[in-house]
Amino acid sequence: MQLADFDFDLPERLIATRPARPRTAARLLVAEGARMTDATVADIGRWLRPGDRLVLNDTRVIPARLSGMRARQGAAGLTEARIEVTLLEPRADGAWSAMVKPLKKLRVGETVHFAAGLKADCIDKPDGMAALRFNLSGDDFDAALDAAGAMPLPPYIAARRAADDQDREDYQTVFARRAGAVAAPTASLHFDRPLLDSLAGAGIDFTHVTLHVGAGTFLPVKVEDVRQHRMHAEWGEVSEQAAAEIARTRAEGGRIIPVGTTALRLIETAAQGGAIAPWQGETDIFIYPGFRFRVTDALMTNFHLPRSTLLMLVSALMGHERIRQIYAHAVESEYRFFSYGDASLLIPE
Repeated sequence: MQLADFDFDLPERLIATRPARPRTAARLLVAEGARMTDATVADIGRWLRPGDRLVLNDTRVIPARLSGMRARQGAAGLTEARIEVTLLEPRADGAWSAMVKPLKKLRVGETVHFAAGLKADCIDKPDGMAALRFNLSGDDFDAALDAAGAMPLPPYIAARRAADDQDREDYQTVFARRAGAVAAPTASLHFDRPLLDSLAGAGIDFTHVTLHVGAGTFLPVKVEDVRQHRMHAEWGEVSEQAAAEIARTRAEGGRIIPVGTTALRLIETAAQGGAIAPWQGETDIFIYPGFRFRVTDALMTNFHLPRSTLLMLVSALMGHERIRQIYAHAVESEYRFFSYGDASLLIPE
């Protein structure tokens, strides 16, 4: 199973840099067995049945991108350098793991000053990253980060434009609750309250789980044999209530449909024992063709990068050749791709 097997040509014009408005106006490509139907997210109820359960990731994206200054006193006097920081995850010692650019301009022991009174000491530089200890904690840290930070847009959007205030709304789901993600569960961005209420009124059930999406979701696969790839671990939780709801729906004949690959990866992690169970911890589950799905019946997801682990995941669900056909149709029909792009509803045979 080679990396080249998951490649396809994607015109750059199809990479979305802003979402559809309203959220539910995004296009929806429904692939049900051998059939394909062009629709919109607002139409999704046509393919759902009473008793089906949508699984939603309620993680909340933090404004994890910071820009600050480092001052250094040397033989040439006082010099300053602009330092760009993307927070990745809190460490057990209270510091944060972060990507820093340019890392070579920040030494261990130096301090980066940000806006809103926020500053951080570099305490370590492991594995090409930085460990930063901030001067604030708890609610004070959250408030300063909210004032000083920007939404951590994916690299393929950030390369085309800077994040702005609109992204604080656009890059957050309407049901976001538990702060900790540095990337959004993007399939969920298509839902608004009226659509959720409409689906609930039609007998569709909902379960909330939490997976704090990390920047590792954007890391490229660098090995030719994809089975040798190792995923970045992300923290997640399937509560007792969530596991019980999923188990009940399956017992009653309803379908389990995660919204987004993050929700899918989490519930499949929690079901590795054979059946869904409460679970909490870090998951690095890697789903590629040949994977045995234990609880997932269908998936709503956006369109993914060529040669990415997420493309491998949907290939595992639908079949490699079927995904090739679906993506060829999406490109030909000019669906918008990636985080702010359009969606697909994938229903295997």
